Amino acid sequence: MEIRVLKRKRQGKPKTADIRKKAGIILAELGLENAELSILITDDGEMCVLNRDYRGKDKPTDVLAFSQTEGDFGEIDADMLGDVVISLNTACRQAAGNGHSFEHEIDILLIHGILHLAGYDHEKDEKEARAMRKKERLLLGKIS
Repeated sequence: MEIRVLKRKRQGKPKTADIRKKAGIILAELGLENAELSILITDDGEMCVLNRDYRGKDKPTDVLAFSQTEGDFGEIDADMLGDVVISLNTACRQAAGNGHSFEHEIDILLIHGILHLAGYDHEKDEKEARAMRKKERLLLGKIS
């Protein structure tokens, strides 16, 4: 298992070692022990650019997942899972709005992004959305 974490803002929480450890637990729980994963922790400015360029939505979002196992070259390396990008600014706002800690919100976003890379999709239909929410709750219990 190889997990790389890049944090654009060097100060404060979350700590990259904590994110790497939690991502490892999540991947192991999903049976993805050989996966390669990159995680970028950034701000709303960079997230807005990524969301605009890759999803056509000119606004920041909380988490993006970029799969390396889908598309024309997805079969090249099945262990190369992909990239998760988390916006600290949006996570902070959402934590306050949801009445829980910033760290808890980061955990939720990390799980959500990794589940997308593992093939879960809450946007297809309600049955898949329920399955994804259930798995999110289970994984949150493993890393909290």
